[in-house]
Amino acid sequence: MAERRVNIGWTEGLHARPASLFVRAATASGVPVTIAKADGAPVNAASMLAVLGLGAQGGEEVVLASDAEGAEAALDRLAKLVSEGLEELPETV
Repeated sequence: MAERRVNIGWTEGLHARPASLFVRAATASGVPVTIAKADGAPVNAASMLAVLGLGAQGGEEVVLASDAEGAEAALDRLAKLVSEGLEELPETV
């Protein structure tokens, strides 16, 4: 299982627009990915309701994980998006 531990770069955390960007990127990756708070249960990263339900705040650590083929590259891209708090999807997503 590949995983990345990253701190959320968006000040407001994974809420509204940042969560939407993240979910779109997770879906576009074509790889099933989960996201969890460092001490919590993983949820489907492609589900807006699940991601919002995490209540992840800015600066908090989250764990991105996948065991699918191509997971390493997909997790690298998603980790960059989350940690840098990007306002738009990178072209590589």
